[in-house]
Amino acid sequence: EVQLVESGGGLVQAGGSLRLSCAASGFTDDYAIGWFRQAPGKEREGVSCISSSDGSTYYADSVKGRFTISSDNAKNTVYLQMNSLKPEDTAVYYCAGSTVTRVAVTTMTAADFGSWGQGTQVIVSS
Repeated sequence: EVQLVESGGGLVQAGGSLRLSCAASGFTDDYAIGWFRQAPGKEREGVSCISSSDGSTYYADSVKGRFTISSDNAKNTVYLQMNSLKPEDTAVYYCAGSTVTRVAVTTMTAADFGSWGQGTQVIVSS
């Protein structure tokens, strides 16, 4: 059974930084870990994704240049470093896992992610 546990959310002022962590367990083959976010009244948005096999990544245009995704395969943990945060980054951030790695990293469609964490709240104050 795949399990994903997020941590690292919180309250930060605009311009500040946060680092989210996603500890993954239960994968038996190559996988991709993605970060999605959902703000109140808005649709879920794919933010960033990384492949466990070759480290290829995906970033949404809204976060390019500000967010960096990385992985520590020895710890089975994926990190999302979020810099220059804006109030519009406020959302619940979810870590999700996919076994269709290449597709997931290319398109980052939620339907391709079969495992989800519980979410962690990020609030960016202006």
